[in-house]
Amino acid sequence: MGGTPKFDSWEVRESGPPDAPHRVLLLPGGLCGTAFYDDMTAAPPLADAPIRLVAATVPGHAGTVAPEDVSMENYAAITGAFAAEHGCTAVVGHSVGANIALEMVGGGHFAGPVVLLSPTFSRPDESTALAVATALGRVPGLGALTWPAMLWLTPKVLADSIPERRREALVADLRKNSASFCRRAMAEYFAYLDRHGQLVPRLCGSGARAWVVRGDRDEVGLTDAEHAALEACPSVTLEVIPDSGHLVMVEQPGAVARLVADVVLGPRQ
Repeated sequence: MGGTPKFDSWEVRESGPPDAPHRVLLLPGGLCGTAFYDDMTAAPPLADAPIRLVAATVPGHAGTVAPEDVSMENYAAITGAFAAEHGCTAVVGHSVGANIALEMVGGGHFAGPVVLLSPTFSRPDESTALAVATALGRVPGLGALTWPAMLWLTPKVLADSIPERRREALVADLRKNSASFCRRAMAEYFAYLDRHGQLVPRLCGSGARAWVVRGDRDEVGLTDAEHAALEACPSVTLEVIPDSGHLVMVEQPGAVARLVADVVLGPRQ
């Protein structure tokens, strides 16, 4: 009994020098696999850096094996154990992956710096369509129909945010998702948001060095109160990436790569 929860079915893609002095864990967002980081990891500021990049699909997403417990707290615990096992001293997370990284530091599962790409700090920040689908997913009969429809629509909605040269591969990744898993995981995700109400204090209270990164036309919201609280937090830096929506590391991979390299190696002179 006790101990740190473990999970053994991670889908991992590594790049960069195997003997690099720095190792960074990359967590894709909800429904997404490691391919969503390919352009960022190939961008010159990271491709040429002494950093080993360990991209790992959040278990259950993009057709991977899910843990029995899909609560955000368990995801943070098993991901913290994964980061320790792989010697990762920084974490980059996108969307749901960013919230897992937030809970890793908030729950005491990780002590290094985190780069949070488009995290959600409260239920009002989230997509109304996602919230409605999650609520409908709990309705007997109707719930079984809701997520197949959402998974059919989501690639169509996100396609315009994906550069044409990458669209086919990344949409194929999205189509690997299981409706039954999404129904279960999203219910737990919104329950997590409701338990905390507001996650900015959890991030700031952790004391972890954090960068909160958003596209200038990000579809995930940030209230004025959240923005002010993040600005006032001494351990948090807010960054806005121009000409980008929610898929910031896909739409502006070079800008995000530069930021990650600066976080790990220190700002360039």
